[in-house]
Amino acid sequence: MNLEFSIIIPVYNRPQEIKELLESLTKQTYKKAFEIVIVEDGSTQKSDEVVKHYSEVLNINYFFKENSGAGASRNFGMQKAKGNYFIIFDSDCIIPAPYLEEVEKVLSNNFTDAFGGADAAHISFTNIQKAINYSMTSFYTTGGIRGSKKAVDKFQPRSFNFGLSKKAFEITKGFSTMKIGEDIDLSFRLWEHKFETQFIENAFVYHKRRATFKQFFKQTFAFGKGRPVLNRKYPETAKITYWFPSIFIIGLLFSIFWAFLSFYLFISFYAAYFTIIFVDAYIKNNSITVAFLSILTTLIQFTGYGFGFLKSKFLN
Repeated sequence: MNLEFSIIIPVYNRPQEIKELLESLTKQTYKKAFEIVIVEDGSTQKSDEVVKHYSEVLNINYFFKENSGAGASRNFGMQKAKGNYFIIFDSDCIIPAPYLEEVEKVLSNNFTDAFGGADAAHISFTNIQKAINYSMTSFYTTGGIRGSKKAVDKFQPRSFNFGLSKKAFEITKGFSTMKIGEDIDLSFRLWEHKFETQFIENAFVYHKRRATFKQFFKQTFAFGKGRPVLNRKYPETAKITYWFPSIFIIGLLFSIFWAFLSFYLFISFYAAYFTIIFVDAYIKNNSITVAFLSILTTLIQFTGYGFGFLKSKFLN
């Protein structure tokens, strides 16, 4: 298949992020032409001047539309795109120089109608962003499903780094109207239509994610709320592992209670776990500060996801 890439980027009030993303795309080692489609989703802080500047060095098509959410904006971009293979990024991503070259190499040898990749922490990220990235990608926190090929069974691409063929988009109609978990929903529908997905190890992006603990909590809470919705919609995909963050947090609360009664066995297990997090995060980032923060972001991640999951499971 002769691959013609169209990069789809929805953006909402983030011109500075678009600037960093487009700057990284100017450094691609990929020698063939590729298209960039930016969809401004009803922003009040528009990115048109940034786009205009980079239009001198990149093939960019810019569209402004009324606000309808990221999923609908991605679909809008794919409808407007001229390529036969779409690559979707979030606006808060920085793209490594070999990204497109790596994607073409893998798809040329093992074509699939969809793919996803990992996310990593860029050297320019703040310590909090590096800690958040660790918590989202580590084997000890998420099983490594966002950061390691070894952890991947049947990969569910995430919308910040999602490849989709034009054929698959036309058949599935792209992202649904779901506000949470719409990327996982699309993966499930791809599989229902017999399309294959794959994890491309070297097609990773530097994903900034949220920059504060409060924003990270809100994000993970939303992730937790979304999972029971997906489980109800696709009951065959439900797994016991989705309960683990909730069980972890409830267990921690009970362990603290017993510790106040001078029974330390349970809390010692948590102390050992967070020690592992600290050591592993230090090895990965070579920073004591990031290692300490990774303990906190892991706790925030489990708390947010765990209580979001329980709320959606029993109260919605």
